Amino acid sequence: MPRPLRVAVAQPLTRSLDVAGNAERHAAVVRAAGARVVVFPELSLTGYELAAAPVDPADPRLAPLRAACAATGTLALAGAPVAGPHIGVLAVDGDGVRVAYRKMWLGGAEPQRFRPGRRPAVLDVDGWRLGLAVCKDTGVPEHAAATVAAGADAYLAGVLESADDAAVPEERAVRVAAAHGVWVATASFAGSTGGGYPRAAGGSGIWSPAGVAVARAGADVGEVVGGTLR
Repeated sequence: MPRPLRVAVAQPLTRSLDVAGNAERHAAVVRAAGARVVVFPELSLTGYELAAAPVDPADPRLAPLRAACAATGTLALAGAPVAGPHIGVLAVDGDGVRVAYRKMWLGGAEPQRFRPGRRPAVLDVDGWRLGLAVCKDTGVPEHAAATVAAGADAYLAGVLESADDAAVPEERAVRVAAAHGVWVATASFAGSTGGGYPRAAGGSGIWSPAGVAVARAGADVGEVVGGTLR
């Protein structure tokens, strides 16, 4: 069995199109979280702005986040538009920044701007196999099934739901855990995100393979909660 893995899910203050400022705020979360892995919401570095320019992994505005990850030994999973264009997950650690995953299931107006990713992604971290997901992916049973089939023993997602749909992230997390017996960690936007979401749901959390919540955030911007995968 791999050693226990500390994971945190964050719902940081995000300002629309402010990549530099958002990277600074992400870095502050990483330094305070005390976790090996920190998961951020969908498009967390730009806000939910579908017209935002793709963020290059080499973008110097990401330097504070890279430095925080290097100083703490953290892997940060941050949301951003990436080349393609795709809705992506950037994996940030002491070695740099890379595109780790591209959202496969697009919703709403997203297909007018973005292309779907082609395949699931699973990262190896300290012996754990971490499957990645973004928002609508989590509501498509085929996505979780394909990610687990690729070897995932945990399912980590960055999502965005309106406050009116606050129950959705937990419903999906419990369903994935029950169907596949894996840990689920969901980072859910809180507050205003841009793109027509003046009030997002929050409610980030971590659920055991039995579907039991081991950590839950409320609806406030800035909350960070963590749990240990065993």
